[in-house]
Amino acid sequence: MNLLEDLLSLYNKSIKDFPRKSLIPESTLRLLNKKEFNRWTINQINDVAEFLEEDKIYIIKLLESIECKNRTEGKVGDKVSLNFFNLENRRYIGSKLKLIKWIRSLIETHTEGKSFFDVFAGTGIVAQEMMSHYERIIINDFLYSNNVIYHGFFDSNDIDICKMQNISDRFNDTNSNFLDENYFSNNYGGKFFSNNDAKKIGWIRDELDINKTLSCKEKNFLLTSLLYSIDKVANTVGHYDAYRKNIDIPNRFEFKLIQPIDTKSKSIDIYRCDANQLVSNINTDIVFLDPPYNSRQYSRFYHLLENVTKWEKPKLSGVAMKPPEENMSLYCKVDAPHQFDSLVKSLNAKYIVTTYNNTYNSKSSSSKNKITHSEILTSLNSVGTTKIFESDHKFFNAGKTDLKGHKEFVFITEVNREAKA
Repeated sequence: MNLLEDLLSLYNKSIKDFPRKSLIPESTLRLLNKKEFNRWTINQINDVAEFLEEDKIYIIKLLESIECKNRTEGKVGDKVSLNFFNLENRRYIGSKLKLIKWIRSLIETHTEGKSFFDVFAGTGIVAQEMMSHYERIIINDFLYSNNVIYHGFFDSNDIDICKMQNISDRFNDTNSNFLDENYFSNNYGGKFFSNNDAKKIGWIRDELDINKTLSCKEKNFLLTSLLYSIDKVANTVGHYDAYRKNIDIPNRFEFKLIQPIDTKSKSIDIYRCDANQLVSNINTDIVFLDPPYNSRQYSRFYHLLENVTKWEKPKLSGVAMKPPEENMSLYCKVDAPHQFDSLVKSLNAKYIVTTYNNTYNSKSSSSKNKITHSEILTSLNSVGTTKIFESDHKFFNAGKTDLKGHKEFVFITEVNREAKA
């Protein structure tokens, strides 16, 4: 066993790279290298995590995974097999990943409080970024796949990573050539994935339902890992409204685990509710609103991930193999201004932070914003005083939208309790 060396090798480092002033002498490091992980002290783990500039919880899970693979295979395996998906390793329309540092700085400068409510959470990136700043985080989204993903990342601190790694290894070691055709391969094979990859994905999804030894947390963890593994190799341009045609799709699916977020010191509430119905029941300091901007329905853009999550195996139709319509947001329809106004007036918060862009002149009608800035301001100013901030931002588009002059706007409203009443 060379546990420490195996860990350091993932970072292209060795024991000799530890600084001379390290709290752990080199002789102790070499002894530590031969010890089982359960014999390491907390201080030793902290020092190693500090040296690698990583979160302590991440290093613990990585060491557990390495030890598990050493025990079951006699070796660590390559670096790829030990990598984890992070929350941001996902393609998603409207993701705030590139804007998150700017948004956070605005929120920290112009608001104050101990609780944060992300009403239209999407990828969960904003909630993750604000995690260190607030004691309580509330996360909501109406997509089934997003809800499972939140549970996978934000509610998996006590997962047995060794058990998960063993299951992952079994999935990857199974030869797709010996698997039967299934619901997933019959519908998505040769379109979004190679047929062999589609067979394995469908088989894995069935296995998650068949395995009755899995706790709810473990199933959410593995299902989230499957969703991220699927999205990594899908033959798309970032969503599932269409797939790329006339290309040879290679076999490249690999089941990889996610890296849960350390939330042990936080209060985390996760919902899958209609935003307008939920907000009146939540009291919080800061509310973050990032509603759909245009008529493109997220439930249709990510129908494949929704189908995998629910696994009810409905009949699919159309070129993109979509299930019957459901979860159609009113924010993507003509009633969007009224929905937003009703939402704002139902909030119980000290501050309202709203993001929206200026895509009003798109050549594609489906890409045009549904709520004008004037309508947003009218609603927000009816409950308080609003400041506006803007930033240049290029976003994903289908090729018809002119990105010249495109900006992202942040509206920060300090709620006037008397005006709201």
